[in-house]
Amino acid sequence: MTKTLKCISPIDGSVYAERPVLTLDEATAKVARAKAAQKAWGERPIEERIALVQAGVARVGEMNDEIVTELAWQMGRPTRYGGEFGGFNERASHMADIAIESLKAIIVEESDGFERRIEREPHGVILVIAPWNYPYMTAINTVAPALIAGNAVLLKHATQTLLVGERMVEAFVEAGVPEDIFQNVFLDHETTSALIAAKNFGFVNFTGSVGGGVAMEKAAAGTFTSLGLELGGKDPGYVMEDADLDGAVDTLIDAAMFNSGQCCCGIERIYVTASLYDAFVEKAVAIVSAYKLGNPLDAETTLGPMAAKRFADEVRGQISEALEAGARAHIETFAEDDGGTYLSPQILTNVNHNMRVMRDESFGPVVGIMKVNSDEEAIELMNDSEFGLTASLWTADPARAAKIGAQIDTGTIFMNRADYLDPGLCWTGCKNTGRGGALSVIGYHNLTRPKSYHLKKA
Repeated sequence: MTKTLKCISPIDGSVYAERPVLTLDEATAKVARAKAAQKAWGERPIEERIALVQAGVARVGEMNDEIVTELAWQMGRPTRYGGEFGGFNERASHMADIAIESLKAIIVEESDGFERRIEREPHGVILVIAPWNYPYMTAINTVAPALIAGNAVLLKHATQTLLVGERMVEAFVEAGVPEDIFQNVFLDHETTSALIAAKNFGFVNFTGSVGGGVAMEKAAAGTFTSLGLELGGKDPGYVMEDADLDGAVDTLIDAAMFNSGQCCCGIERIYVTASLYDAFVEKAVAIVSAYKLGNPLDAETTLGPMAAKRFADEVRGQISEALEAGARAHIETFAEDDGGTYLSPQILTNVNHNMRVMRDESFGPVVGIMKVNSDEEAIELMNDSEFGLTASLWTADPARAAKIGAQIDTGTIFMNRADYLDPGLCWTGCKNTGRGGALSVIGYHNLTRPKSYHLKKA
């Protein structure tokens, strides 16, 4: 019997999409076609590759009205927010703009005696394994620069967002990218691991859980395949006494709750200086209490269902354990909370780091808020995590933010903003958040390999 992947819609529990998985032989054949086509693609002028990628991005934009509704059905984001094309286009456009400069040769010497330079060569075939929570934006982080750099790309999307890979490939091929250069693949875990273990890829980029990252490393063990891994976060916010209180509350709570809290760089724990603590909590509770939980297809809905019941159950479990250990819940259960994917948002106080809700990744609409009395205390708490993706610092003093930021083990430091990916900067993390870096010039360096030329002239 053919194995299939099923997208179960969080809206009503129906099967929204179903696709058969490729056998190992079928998947290997796709890799072979990509390898055969890649050399000619890499030899095309870079300006041509850039133009084709930009045309593919524009074609995705033309599909946006349909995509927004599809995303609501697949992973529950309210249609009122208009999808992901803004960020999708911003990231791809920036990588197109910096491509020529980022990929140009580094000239060490050009003299009568020697020519010495370092070129950037494409890896060949790249596998992109993308997550469901921001399925277009996370995928384009690697797809656009990988294609521009001359690689062929196979895109494997999460089962929860089964249609996204099809949409992206359809758009790019319609725009002129050769069909063997950018392919969508439906794979199960076993076939994915087997393909990696067989040295089919020059680079694998995975965004997902820590367990998934461990599986990638195990599959690649001994193959010397380069890996990029972004595996999650427990991102903190710290509000200092000179912060813009209203701005801090609005931004940090939105960063904790938007997309039903299903953001890898969303805020999951907040530390507030004692003098602002009570006012911060009061304002935060007012904001969250006004949310409208409901069907994401309804224009009035501001908080949709979580993508799957098992994700909601994890959040409910963390909240329940915290309450049993003495935490205080500030949000009454919403009438629309069905015990399944539709989950009430929650703000918790009287929390501490013995509670899973302040330690484990929640990936849902819950945030714990703690009072702190000094920068030193806040730094210690922010670093008390197995993850390190971003940290959001709220102060009017950039020098203070930079000093504190230097002491935090994380990939990105924000001052007076949160939950944003700047394509001009390297998107990276440390500790159990993973390794590697996407976007920026560093993203191009990770999607290519250096090749040195030492030419002694006669």
